[in-house]
Amino acid sequence: MRLLVLNARLITMAEPTGSLPAYVENGWMHVVDGRIAALGDGEPIWDPDAEVLDVAGSFVAPGFVSSHSHLFTSGARGLGVDQTLYGWCSAMFSLLNHATPDEFYWCTLHGSLDYIGNGVTSAFDFTDPRIPWQDMVDGQRSAVAPLRPIEHQLRQIDGKIDSGIRFVNATGLDDAIGTDDEILDRLGEVVEYSARLDPERMLGAAISGSVQWSQRSDAAELEVRAMRRFGIINQAHFLETREEVELQRAKFALYRDAGALGPHLIFGHFIQTTPEIIAEAAAGGSGMSWQPGSNGRLASGFADIATMREQGMTIGVGLDDQACTDISDPWQNMRIGMYSLRAQTGDPLSMMPEEMLRLHTLGSATVLGIQDRVGSLEVGKFADFLVVDPRKPDIGPLWHPIRSYVLACGPRNLAAVYIGGRLVNENGASTNPLAAEASRRLHEFLPRIAQEHGHPQ
Repeated sequence: MRLLVLNARLITMAEPTGSLPAYVENGWMHVVDGRIAALGDGEPIWDPDAEVLDVAGSFVAPGFVSSHSHLFTSGARGLGVDQTLYGWCSAMFSLLNHATPDEFYWCTLHGSLDYIGNGVTSAFDFTDPRIPWQDMVDGQRSAVAPLRPIEHQLRQIDGKIDSGIRFVNATGLDDAIGTDDEILDRLGEVVEYSARLDPERMLGAAISGSVQWSQRSDAAELEVRAMRRFGIINQAHFLETREEVELQRAKFALYRDAGALGPHLIFGHFIQTTPEIIAEAAAGGSGMSWQPGSNGRLASGFADIATMREQGMTIGVGLDDQACTDISDPWQNMRIGMYSLRAQTGDPLSMMPEEMLRLHTLGSATVLGIQDRVGSLEVGKFADFLVVDPRKPDIGPLWHPIRSYVLACGPRNLAAVYIGGRLVNENGASTNPLAAEASRRLHEFLPRIAQEHGHPQ
């Protein structure tokens, strides 16, 4: 497969030390076998065997990378709108806890295609764990439900594979059930299954850290054992909600004392921090994933991004659940993040549009350790890119092109999405042969579950 993209406003997001700047006014890109073979400005290197894609002055930009996602939630939008985190979870899982593994497959496939249709080509995804959600009381799980079969997690992975999205798959340890050896063996089954998958789709495995909710005093130590045994990273939902803040903060010491801090540990949300916690996390080398849209939707609060950046933390940006952002719009997510940070600091320079775009592309790839493959348009990386037309609808003169791309564009301008140089979505329509079936299935089984078990709030 060979593709030659012409007449592009290239947003490369390349590092300043690269051979091309972050923006090229009249650019071209050559794709061979799913990867970027060359790109530049002016006259292209001609390839008579390549399909030609003339974008006629549209932006060509890297696909967005979501550093924190729950793709199985795509059919649960609009629930729990009067709730903070735990109440929203209970509203959503009053529906989803009754779905079968195959139904979770269709939920995940639907969510993955939704991401792709909005320009997200790579995602860190938390599979729904095998222990079903139970209501939280005083910061702790109120009960422990029986363990679901391993197919519950494997079918979610299948849904992502069949969608075509690139992903890092995160699995919870479900440490409330079983001995340490049994817990690690369960994780090993998922890691082993993942290792047999296409490495160009499945970019890595991870732990879904749960020290925040675990009742085990040695939960962090167990997570560190798992990370080292399987050579995988860990993203922990941590310091997210306003509830039981002192209890949450006290658990930071568990990660620190277990030797977990470092680039292989990412803190998801990381809102209810202190200056001391940020300083320790940064000094230890840990990164964080920022979800500005969902943090607002759930009234969770503002992450202290300004201090984290000053301390040198690596930061990525995630869209989180479709069920708590409701629309998987990375442009909206960027603007919410940038505007909320400016409102916090009173300083427009605390987040500029080009910096925000970097966080949602190369920054997210970097915090996940996959920046060698995705996150920017550079030679050797996967040819995952968006065609965004600033004239449909017209956003006016492009005085500062990257800034206009961030501030004035969105899914309405998204003409096409390519993954590995292949068209996967055009004008909002998926090319995936399973897309219509995924939609049909969701509209059949989720209302049936609601009718059988009570309509979620």
